[in-house]
Amino acid sequence: MARVSARRRLLAVVVLGLVPWTIVTGAVLTFVFPFGLANTTPLHLTPLTDYLRFAGGFAALPGFLRAWPTSVLLYLGALASAVGGVLGREDRRVTGGLLVLAGVSHLGLAVGFLRTGRLAIPLGPVLALALAWWCYWPALRRTVP
Repeated sequence: MARVSARRRLLAVVVLGLVPWTIVTGAVLTFVFPFGLANTTPLHLTPLTDYLRFAGGFAALPGFLRAWPTSVLLYLGALASAVGGVLGREDRRVTGGLLVLAGVSHLGLAVGFLRTGRLAIPLGPVLALALAWWCYWPALRRTVP
C-alpha cells in the first residue's frame, strides 16, 4: 500500500469506470459497464439511461438489477470525491468508503445473474475493492476502531 498522489488516485478511479464491471455469459456475451450494456451478438451498446427508460424506471427493475444503477451512483460519488482530491478538497475516507460500497452493491448484480443460471464474472467489484484497499485503506483504517 504505497502512498499514491491525488492525480494517480483520480486516474485509477476514472479507469475503473471504463472497464466492464460484470461479464455475463449465456446465449449472448454481455459486458455491464457503469455507462451501459455492451452485447456481442449483435454488437450493440445500450446506455444505462436508455435501459432504465425502456425497463420502466428503477422501481420496475428486479432487485438484483437495481444493484447496477445504485453502484453507478456510488461510483460517481467516489469519482467526484477523487476530483476533489486533485483540487485539495478530498476526504479520502469518503472516496474509499464509496468505492467499497459501489463494489459490494454491484456484487448483488453478479449474484442475481448466477441465480438465473448464467455465469457472471464480477470484475468491477473486485477492482473497486482492490482500489479502495490500495489507495484508500490507510485513511479508512483510521476511522475503524
